[in-house]
Amino acid sequence: MDQKQSFSRTNPTDNHAASVPICVTIAGSDSSGGAGIQADLKAFSALGVYGASVIAAITVQNTRTVSAVHDVPPQIVAGQIEAVFSDLDVAAVKIGMVSVPETIEAIAHGLAHFSGPIVLDPVMVAKSGDRLLSETAISSLRKKLLPLATLLTPNRPEAACLLDTGTAGSDAEAEEQGRALLDLGAKAVLMKGGHAEGAICTDLLIRRDRPTLRIEAPRILTNNTHGTGCTLSSAIAAGLSRNLSLETALAQAHAYLQGAIRAADSLKVGQGHGPVHHFHALWKQAEREAI
Repeated sequence: MDQKQSFSRTNPTDNHAASVPICVTIAGSDSSGGAGIQADLKAFSALGVYGASVIAAITVQNTRTVSAVHDVPPQIVAGQIEAVFSDLDVAAVKIGMVSVPETIEAIAHGLAHFSGPIVLDPVMVAKSGDRLLSETAISSLRKKLLPLATLLTPNRPEAACLLDTGTAGSDAEAEEQGRALLDLGAKAVLMKGGHAEGAICTDLLIRRDRPTLRIEAPRILTNNTHGTGCTLSSAIAAGLSRNLSLETALAQAHAYLQGAIRAADSLKVGQGHGPVHHFHALWKQAEREAI
């Protein structure tokens, strides 16, 4: 790529408007294909949304471990954002793993004039337990990206990390931490409950001056949950790109993820935490039509 190439940001005309909503994922690449950029693009496609991407980092990982992370130079991240937004009529953005302050700064600058919904999934730890976000990046993420977020989607350990406190041990503590994250600038917070114990997983949607919305689902017993957080946040962004209300986008995203987790064992990918089945509904339909 010619690094001297420049792009001018334009407003797409009616003649060039996309026939389907366009979502952009800004995140890290997962070489095993189950999480990160790859999971986001699969979820977008499965839900009938066109996906574009800005690769912020390249991870060396599989279903068992993350062995290396290479951060894409911030000027290349900025260039990708400019290239995409100067040409595509972007309806929504999902931000995933960004691990260094320079990258976060480039993203915040690149999205400064974007008025559509932004779903921020503060990916900090991989399913394998490997840490993905540097300590020095946490402060930058708080200051630069949280104020841009239409919806922040942390799990309980990530929320604790963002607030520099202990992990919530109850729904009441999780709600309290979610409201503290609102004070940092996010317009809404989805406190994910997958890390809590119990037969029921409870997510809490927390907004200012509105009662907390509880979203409950039975816990599915499987080892194949690689990329669940990435998939949920990108599925929500897909719904928002269709101008669905936040509540409706959340409900549809949760239903999609539940189906993807239930079908995950049928994939048999990898020897560790395998991926969810992003195309479960499409593959089932293809099987029925083949009979």
